[in-house]
Amino acid sequence: MPLELNKIIYTAKTMRASDIHLVRGLPARFRIDGELQNYGAPLTAEDCEFYAKEMAGAQFAQIAKSGELDLAITFPGQIRCRINLFHQQNSISAAIRILAEKIPELKSLGLPPMVQSLPDLNRGIVLVTGETGSGKSTTLAAMLDRINHTYNGHIITLEDPIEYIYSPDKCIINQREIGTNTESYATGLRAILREDPDVILIGEMRDLNTIETALTAAETGHLVFATLHTNSAPESIDRIVDVFPEMRQRQIRMQLSTTLMAVLSQQLLPRKNGGRVAACELMVVTPAIRNLIREGKTPQIASSMATSASEGSVTMDNSIISLYKQNIISAETARSAAHDVDYVKKNVR
Repeated sequence: MPLELNKIIYTAKTMRASDIHLVRGLPARFRIDGELQNYGAPLTAEDCEFYAKEMAGAQFAQIAKSGELDLAITFPGQIRCRINLFHQQNSISAAIRILAEKIPELKSLGLPPMVQSLPDLNRGIVLVTGETGSGKSTTLAAMLDRINHTYNGHIITLEDPIEYIYSPDKCIINQREIGTNTESYATGLRAILREDPDVILIGEMRDLNTIETALTAAETGHLVFATLHTNSAPESIDRIVDVFPEMRQRQIRMQLSTTLMAVLSQQLLPRKNGGRVAACELMVVTPAIRNLIREGKTPQIASSMATSASEGSVTMDNSIISLYKQNIISAETARSAAHDVDYVKKNVR
C-alpha cells in the first residue's frame, strides 16, 4: 500500500512545502523554498492512480475524458490544497499546491505601500500578474478579504478551482467555480453582470470574450480584480491588447486607458536565511501612463513608472535592489531576477 495521502499532505505542510508532485517512478517531491526534495519511496502507476481516485472522487472519470482535472480539497487539519490531476505517459500525475491556512492580512504580505489603498477603489480594473506560484491568489484573497471586513457590498468570484474560502462579514460573497457552477469564465462573467455585484474577481483573463466583458464591467462602475500570467505592467497591457484583432486594438487601448487603475506584478525570490520573499512591481496608472496606453506607447511605460514613484509606482528592478540592500536576498539572486540586468548590476555589488 502507498503512504497515506493525508500523511503526505500533513508532512509537506509541516516542512513548509509550497507544492507536492506525485509522479510514477519517483518519490513524492516537495517544493521547499523553491527547491524540490524527495519524500518516501518511488511511486508506481498504481499508487498514482490510487491517490488520484482518492482526490477526484466522483469526478475521476473526467480525467479519462479530458486528460486533466482541476479541483480544491480541504484535507484533515484544515489544510486546503489546489490540485491538478493529469495524464502523462500512460499514468496519472498530480501537482498539489498547499494554500495558506487562512487568508492573510494585506499589510502582512510585504507589498508596496500603495497596494494598501487598492481595495478602497470603487471602480476600474486591478491586475495582479506573475508566473505560476508567485503568490497572485494570496494577494487577491487578501485584497478581497480587506473589502469584506471594511465595506458593505456584494463580491462575486469566478475561480478555477475555488481556492480560498471567504467568511462573509460586511459583504455578501458568492464564489463560483468554472466547470461546476458555470461553463466558462466568459459565460460566468456575462451572468455576473446581471447579479448586482460591486466587486468581481476573475481568476484569469484567458480570452477575448472574458477581457471584453471585464472592460465593460469596469466601465459600468464595478471594481474588477483579475490575474494574468505576465511579468510586468507593460507586458500585461500588450497581452490584453494583442488578444484582439488589429482593427479593434485602438478601441481596446482607449477602454483600457480609462478603466485600468493598477498593475501589481510579483515574483517570489529565495531569502538569504531560508524561505521566500516577494519582489513586486506596482504600476499606479497616472494621467501620463493613461496617455501612453491610449497611444500604444507601452515601451515608454517603464520609464514613466520610474519617474512617478511619488504616485506609489515601483519598478521590479528597484524592488529587487531594495531587497538586496536590506540584506534579504543575495547579489546573485538579485541579478538573476532582474528585468534590466545592467541597471541592477550597477546597484548590486
